[in-house]
Amino acid sequence: MSAVQAPVGTAPVAIRQDPAGRRGGVGAGRAVTGLAGAWLAFVVAHRLLSGRWWLWLAPELIPPLAFVAVPGLLFVLAVVAGRFHARVALLAVAGLLLGGDLAGLNLAVLRTPPSAPPDAVRLVSWNTTVWNATDDADVFYGSLTARHADIYLLQEYKPDNDPARRDADLARLRREFPGYQVVLRGELVTVTRFPVVAVVALPADPPAGSDWRTDYWEVKSLRTDLRVRGRIVSVYNTHVLVPLDLSSPLRELFYRRRHEFFQRRETQYRALAADLDRNPNPVLVAGDLNTSPAMADLRRLTDRLTDAGRASGSAYPTSWTIGGRRWWRLDWTFVSSDWTVHRYRLRDARGMSDHQVQDVVLSLSGAR
Repeated sequence: MSAVQAPVGTAPVAIRQDPAGRRGGVGAGRAVTGLAGAWLAFVVAHRLLSGRWWLWLAPELIPPLAFVAVPGLLFVLAVVAGRFHARVALLAVAGLLLGGDLAGLNLAVLRTPPSAPPDAVRLVSWNTTVWNATDDADVFYGSLTARHADIYLLQEYKPDNDPARRDADLARLRREFPGYQVVLRGELVTVTRFPVVAVVALPADPPAGSDWRTDYWEVKSLRTDLRVRGRIVSVYNTHVLVPLDLSSPLRELFYRRRHEFFQRRETQYRALAADLDRNPNPVLVAGDLNTSPAMADLRRLTDRLTDAGRASGSAYPTSWTIGGRRWWRLDWTFVSSDWTVHRYRLRDARGMSDHQVQDVVLSLSGAR
């Protein structure tokens, strides 16, 4: 307490600090510290549980940018958190260091990819979202042929129960691509101008004569071995199952199906990783993986291959659209060291799909 000299005949006036204001600052500091600690705990839990525990499927769908945005916001709050600011800043930095690589940022954005040679291969991969069921057929097929790609990896080919309609679409696809070979398993279609020397369905190839629905559930990666520039290369057309369905969490079905989907995704990723490990050929994996940069499942590929998106020229590549906005990336292309990626672009699907079109230019280089 301090006092100032009052005029003669008056009592001294005491100037006191406001206890309420001090308590408010302390309370705000504690709240921010609690938020920073909670976020760090979430990141640690995510690192431990993502891809390992089926009940973590919902939390791991957090927008990937949150792993840099939340620590950044906490660091800003630390500046105004009074005497707690150092503690908040330390927690925020720890959260950023532990989770920053999950945000999906492309740190190679400033690097210029090498120019493509004349014999470079052009690849298109696209989740067509139920083929052309709701699209003008001429526009749909025209959008494919206009890409002038050497290899097309297409997902969600006619997931319905009308065999005649599926067969008609397949006949038109062959007419639209004269000189190409068409390989089909369930929902996966590979169209290539290179000779096909072998076909492998993963996790398993259903027995001959199985219906389309069985093929749809059992085949989630379609490997075609192609003869490209005198070498045999393996191209994997992949569509991993969605992490969970959208039924009500108040129903038992929600949790039963979440566990089922987790197990199916695990089977699909394990089969793909095992085939990659025993495959001596140059490899390329592309498709809709239904896996964001924040999900640990992606490590099955990033530990083995290189993300072609490093050549995208975008600091934050995004491929999945909701409500007209692209939010994060679910569509990927990975390559072995035999390939050099010269260009990677995510093209507008013109309203025909909620997935962007992956457009990749690459060439064969050194040995694997």
